Amino acid sequence: MEMMYSYLTAPRFRHRIDAIVEKFTDMQADLDRERKTMMRLWAKREEQLRGVLDSTAGLYGDLQGIAGRAMQEIESLDLLMIEAKGEAAE
Repeated sequence: MEMMYSYLTAPRFRHRIDAIVEKFTDMQADLDRERKTMMRLWAKREEQLRGVLDSTAGLYGDLQGIAGRAMQEIESLDLLMIEAKGEAAE
């Protein structure tokens, strides 16, 4: 018991605990930085994807306007155009 008490009250024990806490704090800071970086990258990628989809839907609409009913419908692009109109209204 006395050895345990001596160990727990010695500076060496406190230093070990401080080192553990410091590493956890560093890990938390790294994780926060990584999270912010990934969120920024995801937002950028989402904007890029939205731009490509909007441009594709716009091109499809332009071609429909030129070709009329002669152009075959592309169902997935029709859905994109409907979604784009819904988002623009919001």
